[in-house]
Amino acid sequence: MIIFPAIDLKEGQCVRLLEGRMDSATVYSRDPGGTARNWQEQGASFIHVVDLDGAFAGKPRNREAIRQILEAVEVPVQVGGGIRDLETMEELFSMGVNRVILGSAAILKPELVAEAGRRYGAKVLVGIDARDGRVAIQGWGETVSKTALQLALEVKELGVQRIVFTDIRRDGKLSGPNLAATGELARDSGLKVIASGGVSSLEDIRAVKALEKDGVEGAIVGKALYTGAMKLPEALALARREV
Repeated sequence: MIIFPAIDLKEGQCVRLLEGRMDSATVYSRDPGGTARNWQEQGASFIHVVDLDGAFAGKPRNREAIRQILEAVEVPVQVGGGIRDLETMEELFSMGVNRVILGSAAILKPELVAEAGRRYGAKVLVGIDARDGRVAIQGWGETVSKTALQLALEVKELGVQRIVFTDIRRDGKLSGPNLAATGELARDSGLKVIASGGVSSLEDIRAVKALEKDGVEGAIVGKALYTGAMKLPEALALARREV
């Protein structure tokens, strides 16, 4: 199982939000590159980056911070937040991004998801963010009627192989991920799923790892690492352990 340390970018700084609210941002670092390097030095094999300003604006706003991260590490980096066209994807790939994550575009521009899948295959993921089971878009500011499973099945038809699933109610709270919903989504969709939102302890890592058989292949960890509630090397060791 892969542990993805998360770097959420707001105005070039590494922050964490509570339930996705921009007015709840806590700044943990003003050096995105140094933060990424630190996670790599502690053993991270993949880094997850979100351009929060981009998610709200509908276009990337933290290109320079993303560039700093890419220059600082050798491990692959996946990026989401405000990616709404092929030109942006091409720019990110040319910068050295390994995978891009489409969020709102999966609802607003399904034809973009289809074309991106044709061009880039497994390098394109879809982020499905849910509030009380319903999909949230536009930086989580708008909730639509579609369920997470409905969207997952739709993007699967478009060629997507892998999704990031976030339960917004858990995000930034250190309250544990929504294991039931994550496992159910993986089983019912047949997609590979990366769990996100609320992962706060080694027990959470152990619980997510137990869902590997259902298709859950990783967990994104943010606030728990920044506050010291979880040590990355310990989480990585647990994730690698045979069940």
